[in-house]
Amino acid sequence: MTFYGYAGSILDIDLTSGTVRKKDLPEEMARRYLGGLGFNANILYRELNPGTDPLGPDNILVFSTGPLVGTSVPTACRTEASALSPATGLFGTANSGNYWGGELKCAGYDALIIRGRSEKPVFIRICDGSVEILPAGRLWGKDAWDAIKAVRKDQGDSEMQVAVIGQAGENMVRFASIENGPFDAWARTGLGAVMGSKNLKAVAVRGTGGIKVARPKDFSAALDDTRRAINSSPFYEAFKRFGTMLASIPYYEFGSLPGRNYQTGRPENWMETRTRKQLPGLSNRGVSCQACPIACAHWVRVKDGPYAGLELKDMEVTPVIGFGAGCDIGSLPAIAALSGACQRYGMDMVSASACVAFTMEMYQKGIISRDDLGFDLPWGDEEGTFKLLDMIANRRGIGNILAGGTRLASASFPGSEVFSVHVKGLECFLADPRGRWSTWTFGYITNIRGGDHLRTRNPVENLKYNDNPVPYRTEKFGLPDRVYESLDMPPELKKAAFDPDSRDVNIPVMSKWSEDLISIYNSLGMCIRPPVLHTVGPALFSRLTTGLTGLDISPEDIALAGERTWNTVKLFNLKHGEKPEQSDFPPRFYRDRPADPGKEPLDPGAVKAVLGEYYRARGWDPETGVPTPEKLAELGI
Repeated sequence: MTFYGYAGSILDIDLTSGTVRKKDLPEEMARRYLGGLGFNANILYRELNPGTDPLGPDNILVFSTGPLVGTSVPTACRTEASALSPATGLFGTANSGNYWGGELKCAGYDALIIRGRSEKPVFIRICDGSVEILPAGRLWGKDAWDAIKAVRKDQGDSEMQVAVIGQAGENMVRFASIENGPFDAWARTGLGAVMGSKNLKAVAVRGTGGIKVARPKDFSAALDDTRRAINSSPFYEAFKRFGTMLASIPYYEFGSLPGRNYQTGRPENWMETRTRKQLPGLSNRGVSCQACPIACAHWVRVKDGPYAGLELKDMEVTPVIGFGAGCDIGSLPAIAALSGACQRYGMDMVSASACVAFTMEMYQKGIISRDDLGFDLPWGDEEGTFKLLDMIANRRGIGNILAGGTRLASASFPGSEVFSVHVKGLECFLADPRGRWSTWTFGYITNIRGGDHLRTRNPVENLKYNDNPVPYRTEKFGLPDRVYESLDMPPELKKAAFDPDSRDVNIPVMSKWSEDLISIYNSLGMCIRPPVLHTVGPALFSRLTTGLTGLDISPEDIALAGERTWNTVKLFNLKHGEKPEQSDFPPRFYRDRPADPGKEPLDPGAVKAVLGEYYRARGWDPETGVPTPEKLAELGI
């Protein structure tokens, strides 16, 4: 059949046998799972057996684009990569923008499946219909940036898009990333280690084809309305100017930063050294991904000091809070340099900074010493942090233990268990729930990939307030009426998620909706930055996908696809051994009182009660969190 919007093909490569197959994309899968995360969930749930070794040849790595990728829909450039996670043993998945997904789509493929293991290092070259598995011995051992340069030079194409691992992936560090060009990544859950286990250094892609639009007038009208919706967001101009660094001040004011590995929510001198206020001295322009009108990233130029001359795309809030708060590194140029080091090694900055913070606290508390490390490692030590990252990436000394992540590492250091802040083996990020309880922080324990901040988020979260009108159950809305009225959300769900009078947000109901909504984004291929997430929902997505693909997909179908995808991943996790007790916060949040006035440990009874409400909102068993037969029948799984 003729596909519109989709490329219409799946590329399936077995590195063990060297077999390359091109398969037709099933229309039924496109309708039910849309693309991206949905495709990956469907493929991995069907094909991966319990007991599979995440670092063995039987693990499967899948990259999938969404139907909107490669078009001019704002921010439609995202690709989902997924496999069984070496970090958690559960569904490992990560999302990345830039240009790689658009190239894969224009080369003729909606998804790339990689199986098996090569005996020697290789890289995959995809250029339209030509697919080759080529030797990569000369690339092995290079960092990600140098490997990208070498591939582009060898192929004679400076614009070829390259997904690549650095030394961390080669050495199977369990939180290694796959770098997407020099400055972006599929970062979380250790997918770089999966590539390393397969002796796969890189996947280089070039596509020269186009994308067919089924109903140009309908698609164009939906596209115009989508642009207007995003541009009208009250967050648009601020996010365009500051990007994710917008969060750097309110989370300090809330006392919810992970300062010194969650010992304090307000690190000293934070406002003077590590917020958006310091950005003008480091960057005067934004950097965008394909089709993005926001350009939320920053091109950083360090003009003086020990890091003078450093240039890179950076100043995301992720490394600023991870290294700046978690490790108490007090210099934005130093944090930029640490970001560059992680990009070169190919390491997830959230887990990498958490491992450093974990080690610094062990050093602080006397569990380890200079003799164990080879150097001192006090809070805020820049030189020691660089040394430790290098040791982790290359599995030297104590770095070999830390390369397993803080959950596994804590078993080697008696008394350190409470310093390991993770959910399901994945280190947490950004906000301490003792300082700010919200849909976002509650989502750490409902998240399908563990302690993560990018799969659950209230699309109308208001960072002006830190109130819970009903403790643990609701958060304050407080945005203009027009934001509520224009929210693209199923009407009945909107009534359940918002109090009819105060508009306060029901956290369990909003959590369920935000997870389904973000699953839609990660399936269709759009970015979840706030100006987009709170303006584009099932109604606009229905018009965009129907106009583009010619498949009549209603808003209800869109919403159902998001919920189906989330439930499919949950089933995958249960199949691979997830237990109900894993959906909980780490002991530190229940046991320890932060060093900030007025902050208290979490109430375990209240957390359990709100988790039960969330399970009911999902149609899952309220005690175990297992999807009920009735829910699965409703979703057709």
